[in-house]
Parts: sequence; structure tokens; C-alpha cells
Amino acid sequence: MGKRGLESLTDVARELIKLADEKNISIGTAESCTGGMVATALTAVPGSSEVFKGAIVSYANEVKVALLDVQGETLLKEGAVSEKVALEMARGARKALYADYTVSITGVAGPGGGSARKPVGTVWIAVAKNKEERALLHRFTGTREQIRLASAEAALQKLLLFVQDMAK
Repeated sequence: MGKRGLESLTDVARELIKLADEKNISIGTAESCTGGMVATALTAVPGSSEVFKGAIVSYANEVKVALLDVQGETLLKEGAVSEKVALEMARGARKALYADYTVSITGVAGPGGGSARKPVGTVWIAVAKNKEERALLHRFTGTREQIRLASAEAALQKLLLFVQDMAK
């Protein structure tokens, strides 16, 4: 992971923490393919403990089910890398972490694990606040670390935009 990539993550995280503090809201994360990179970026910001509730790194499907309330049926029908699972992860993280806003990331970072339907670089990112939820499909390219970094940065940016939009 390059220095510029880390700086970019920190810049977005800093802006998100500042906004959450100004709006008096809490945030949390549910991460799969990023393995906690978003939480790491957020906790690197001084003062993040005022707004960041925590993170659930749910790499295994059993953890998605047990801790995030992802439905086993959804995993069987849609697969872990899907819009529905991303939304259920974000929803479950809100409940588990007692957070106002959450972001979830689930994807195929590679180099293996991809398929014709879900190639390496396929990543779903979802955000949630109460009944407001949104999910977006991304297709990233590069090495495993580049895909993970791009996913983490996109998740932070998506959550920042969601908070800006919803907290008006």
C-alpha cells in the first residue's frame, strides 16, 4: 500500500470524523474484504473516539450471520459479494454497534476467488441510517492491496457523502 494511498484514506477519514463531530452523530463499519482498513483510517484521526463506535470485520460468512444478522438464505441465494448482503451488513452494524450511520464493504480482492459473474475487483459498498440505505457496485482493478485500498477509500467517501446528504 503506497504512502499516497494511506494519506488519501486519512484525509477522507479526517473530514468524516470532523463532520460527524459537528453533526453530533456516531459512525461504525462492517468490513469484509478490507479487513478493517476503514476502521484503521478512522481511528488514526485524533478525536475519533468521540464519534466512531467500532467495527466488525466479518471475513467469514458465519460472522456475518452471527454478528451482523446477515440472513443465511441471502448468502445462499446471492452470495457474500452482493447488494443484499452489503445492505444487511450495514443494517446489522447499525444495530450491533449502536451507531447512527454505518458503512459496509464486501468484495473479491483477489488474486483468487473471482468468477465470470463476480470477477476479482467486484466490491459492494452500502451505507445505512435508520430506514435510509444505499448500496453501490464497484469494479476495481489492480493488485489485492490496490483493490483493498480503493475499496476502503470508496467506502469512506461514500459514507462522507451520505452523512453530508442525510445530516442537512
